[in-house]
Amino acid sequence: MNDAVSIAAAVREGKVSAVDVTKAALARIATRNHLFNCFTTITAETALMDAARIDREIAQGNNPGTLVGVPFAVKNLFDIAGFTTLAGSKINAENPAASLDATAVAKMKQAGAVLVGTLNMDEYAYGFVTENSHYGATHNPHDLQRVAGGSSGGSAAAVAAGLVPLTLGSDTNGSIRVPAALCGVFGFKPTYGRLSRAGVALFSSSFDHIGPFARSVQDIATVFDVLQGEDDRDPICTKRPPELVLPQLKQDISDIRIAIAADYFTKGAEPETLAAVQKVADALNVTEYVTIPEAHRARAAAFVITASEGANLHLDNLRSRPQDFDPATRDRFLAGALIPSSWYLQAQRFRKWYRDRVREVFQNVDVILAPTTPISAPLIGQESMILDGEEILVRPHLGLFTQPLSFIGLPVLSVPIQRPNALPLGVQLIAAPYNEALILRVAAALQTKGVVAAVIV
Repeated sequence: MNDAVSIAAAVREGKVSAVDVTKAALARIATRNHLFNCFTTITAETALMDAARIDREIAQGNNPGTLVGVPFAVKNLFDIAGFTTLAGSKINAENPAASLDATAVAKMKQAGAVLVGTLNMDEYAYGFVTENSHYGATHNPHDLQRVAGGSSGGSAAAVAAGLVPLTLGSDTNGSIRVPAALCGVFGFKPTYGRLSRAGVALFSSSFDHIGPFARSVQDIATVFDVLQGEDDRDPICTKRPPELVLPQLKQDISDIRIAIAADYFTKGAEPETLAAVQKVADALNVTEYVTIPEAHRARAAAFVITASEGANLHLDNLRSRPQDFDPATRDRFLAGALIPSSWYLQAQRFRKWYRDRVREVFQNVDVILAPTTPISAPLIGQESMILDGEEILVRPHLGLFTQPLSFIGLPVLSVPIQRPNALPLGVQLIAAPYNEALILRVAAALQTKGVVAAVIV
């Protein structure tokens, strides 16, 4: 399957119709989704209507947008007008249908993309594995016995399985980057507040981001450019004017200062994970290391804040109908509800201190390299793993290297490392807030060198 930019060019030039592209995507989903369990809803009727409208516009000489005719799908916590927003839960299935599209969905449609469905996730976005007790586990396309990662597991797997070229997900503590790495695709978490979350079911408001999954850097940049812009519907959405990154991808990167994350980000990982980071560093001739101070405390504070904020959102249902939650989600929310307020306040105070320290780090470096996950995809149902000779729980530790970064809203892209005949692994490219263009320029250079590439099954 071609990438989104190629599909859009073919539709725009009349080489293929939007209806035919949409029918092909729906056929792939109908015949292959049962293997992966990515989709929870397929919007075939509205997709074909939108595609037909796009073909009419092209026939009239109009340009329907940057992503004209490109099929896409969204994590099922994005509002879609006429459909109930599940957020991976049984409880939300009782809610009325959404009356408006989420802002991100509306912008994708305005750019000519065709929505074909919604995607599986951990309940209320609380998890790293997409093993959902209500809607089943999403299977990793590279090994059906393994997890796709989470909480945006359906979003990553749908791209890796070649069902659609683009998807949207959300990231609180790593929920875009972890599944992107485990499924071997690109996953982008822009700066906190850079993209509107209006019409998105939140998990932890002071952490939540949205972002795209794709099979190329060009596709990621194209979607990011489409989604940029202020939005009064989301009070934390930035007022900064959009900065288009697609035109910058081919710029020389010799002036970008790049370093490898040391200390915390070199421990508690399989050797192959650290080798993936080194492969990227070698390709970029990077030898400098930097320390992000107190990253382990940042991760601990992130646990406290997200558990507290998530539990608070669902407190009424936790009291009145705890049996209707996914047990794994319920137990973590209940723990979050018991966290003393003094812990939450102390975690927030630490957050400000940590943000200032990381700001100092970025005075001397522009982009930092770090592993995305400590291991490749674990087996579905696997509860523990051995790292550095110690047995630890799988679920929380998949976010070991992602949580300290989303804690202060840094922009991060997880890039898939070329590893023939091996399970996928990802490397994080990290920058200071609002420096998405630097990250994507470095990623484009790595893609040109053949060091990073999506692996589509």
